Parts: sequence; C-alpha cells; structure tokens
Amino acid sequence: MNDGKHDLPDIFHSLTIRSPAERVFDAVSTPAGLTHWWANQAQGNPGIDSEYELQFGPEYIWRARVTKYLPYREFEIEMTHSDNDWDGTRVGFELKPVNEETLLGFYHAGWPYANQHFRSSNYCWAMYLRCLKRYAELDVVVPYADRYDG
Repeated sequence: MNDGKHDLPDIFHSLTIRSPAERVFDAVSTPAGLTHWWANQAQGNPGIDSEYELQFGPEYIWRARVTKYLPYREFEIEMTHSDNDWDGTRVGFELKPVNEETLLGFYHAGWPYANQHFRSSNYCWAMYLRCLKRYAELDVVVPYADRYDG
C-alpha cells in the first residue's frame, strides 16, 4: 500500500447536472450559491483575485483567493487560511454545457499527502457535490448539519 507521503495527490470528481451552466456556475462561484451546498456561510465578491471567507463553524473560518474566473466555464479558489493540509490547495470547477445539462469537472489539487484527511475529504467532497447537484437541479438546500449525509 502506498504510504501517501511521496506523491502530491489530487481529488477529482465528474458529474452531470441537469441544469444550465449559468445556474451551476452561480452555485459554485458566488457566496450565496456556496452557502446552499458547501459552506455554512460565505462572503466575498466573485472575480479574479477576490478573497472569500468560508465559515464552517466558529473555529473554522477559512479564507481563499479566486485564481480562475471564467463565467459559466471555470472557477477556482486557492485556500490561503484553512487547515494545514488544505493551505495552498486549489478547489476548482470546470463546466461544459450540453443542451440543458452541465458536465461538471471538480478537482481539489495540491494536497501534500494522501493521508487520512485527504481520504476523508475525498468522501466529503462527493457528499457536498451531491448537495450541489440537488440544489442546482431541484432547488433543494440540505441543512448544513446534514450535508455529510446528503
């Protein structure tokens, strides 16, 4: 088994969302959208080099900088003040519209190690992306406390 200490692992997920790219992009790139499926609260202004504040609880107020912003196509943030394993990592979304659906490519890149936190975050991202899909397709907002269970 790989000890996870000698590679720079990345997390990737792909999914189809039965919603237009404009709606999906707003959900992944705006503070209001992010609070519907990921963060408990988010603040910031969409746009390149903007700073976002992402609150996941009183002791988990993280910051990120927007590093890619191509409306309806691509959005990426770099974590600047977060967990030690997350600092410097990039969370990104690539959108490809196909008819009234959106093919979403998700990545969380630049992890220092494939440690237990990496593995549990991979699982959590899958659950959060399920919440994103439900929000973008059906306007369902899963309460923050229930998002791990989707």
